[in-house]
Amino acid sequence: MGDYGRLLNRIKGGLYGVAVGDALGGTTEFMTPHEIKEKHGYLTEIIGGGVWRLEPGEVTDDTMMTLCVAEGLLVNPDDPREAIGTRFIEWYGTKPKDIGNIIRQSLRNYEGDWFEAAFLAHMDLGQSAGNGSLMRCLPVAMAYTDLKDIERISRMQSKMTHYDERSGEACVLYNRIAYRLLHGEPLADAVRRELQGTMYEDLLHSEPNCEPGGFVVHTFRWVIHLVLHSSSFGEIVQKAANLGGDSDTIGAIAGGLAGVYYGYDGIPAEYAEAILVKERLETAAVRLLELRLSRM
Repeated sequence: MGDYGRLLNRIKGGLYGVAVGDALGGTTEFMTPHEIKEKHGYLTEIIGGGVWRLEPGEVTDDTMMTLCVAEGLLVNPDDPREAIGTRFIEWYGTKPKDIGNIIRQSLRNYEGDWFEAAFLAHMDLGQSAGNGSLMRCLPVAMAYTDLKDIERISRMQSKMTHYDERSGEACVLYNRIAYRLLHGEPLADAVRRELQGTMYEDLLHSEPNCEPGGFVVHTFRWVIHLVLHSSSFGEIVQKAANLGGDSDTIGAIAGGLAGVYYGYDGIPAEYAEAILVKERLETAAVRLLELRLSRM
């Protein structure tokens, strides 16, 4: 496999990783570990169902908004805010089954200025430190080769719906890890190098001391724990699904990093083949790679 093939394998793996973690975890979202064990034993198959009554292989907002970001970047990589926003609005118009409260409020508030809409949502709800911008930010690391661009666009796409700086900071940290993985660094090394000196540094030595919920800090803590203490793509997304709580989003975020590291070839075939939006994922992967190469 040449350089093109290796990079495509990582980019495609990352996008499919988001979708697989989302589809697998969608079955157990809002459940407790005890409820999951009683109903499913230990969930390892993409079976749909759950609170959203998903079809097997159907994805939720995590994957669909990731595709919105990817496709918006491709339209105008230098200033993608409006292109991304247009796709957010189009997706919202499809009446999706699953949409987070912060994102819903931001979309309702939008009247031409995304940052104003996010600020108003923050004021309306009293907080905006959710994981909804983190779940969709991975395409930024795939599209750009300059870390300054990755950091700038990661923050920008976050601020479109999540005014709280903690959401933007998590997006930057996550995409810095993805940047390292795309350059071939080992997963544990990439995570450790980026966590040093941050509020998440303790995770290098201890387990999360929080519930697997939608608060971005808690979500990110579980994502880091899963990728540091698993030895395969399948193990990471299965552990995420069996956490319950915000399992689809934690699975999507952890699955994205795992997919970049292990590559599409490292995702079990039965998982990848089950995903219903394969065509959009395939197209986005090739076009993101082409954009990346054009900017080198």
